Amino acid sequence: MLKEIEAKVDLGYIGIKKFHSNVEIPKKNSKNYKLTDEDKIENQDKASRRIFVEHINAKIKTFQILKQKYRNRRKRYNLRVNLICGLINFDRNMMVE
Repeated sequence: MLKEIEAKVDLGYIGIKKFHSNVEIPKKNSKNYKLTDEDKIENQDKASRRIFVEHINAKIKTFQILKQKYRNRRKRYNLRVNLICGLINFDRNMMVE
């Protein structure tokens, strides 16, 4: 089941290929290996498909629940995260309409 899931990650997750085979990682630039124009276009395409999730993560972090130590009851953590995600989805749906 895990092999069916495609992971789209950035260059911070280069070592993930050891654990998960179906991974989409952008190509890396170095002083010995410069990226070609095709590689740059491919990296931009991968980033444009990944940016939606990155924006949602940034919106969740504005509520500070995932950014700082959680100091309330652990039983209610999932409830609060779900409420915050619901607010973000509600706001996003209002913006689309």
